[in-house]
Amino acid sequence: QVQLVESGGGLVQAGGSLRLSCAPSRSIFSFNAMGWYRQTPGKQRELVARMYSGGTTNYDEAVKGRFTIFRDNAKNTVSLQMNSLKPEDTAVYYCNAMVYGVPEYFGQGTQVTVSS
Repeated sequence: QVQLVESGGGLVQAGGSLRLSCAPSRSIFSFNAMGWYRQTPGKQRELVARMYSGGTTNYDEAVKGRFTIFRDNAKNTVSLQMNSLKPEDTAVYYCNAMVYGVPEYFGQGTQVTVSS
């Protein structure tokens, strides 16, 4: 059973920054990709950023240029650096890990609240 443990959520003012980190229970390289989703009440969970094992990244258009996904091989973590935060970034953020052919894994979620 894979566990994904998130950390780093919180409350920040608009224009501020936060960093989320995800520590999986096995090597980050055992997954084809890892990423971050977010969800607000009444809406579907949406992909924010993803990094593939080879290093390729993709981002939702709404966060391009503001968010950066990166990994720390030594710490075995995947993190999301979020800059220039906006109130519309307020959501529960979920770490995600993907292995082709099996259901995706999600963490328990961490709240990010951006005040205006």
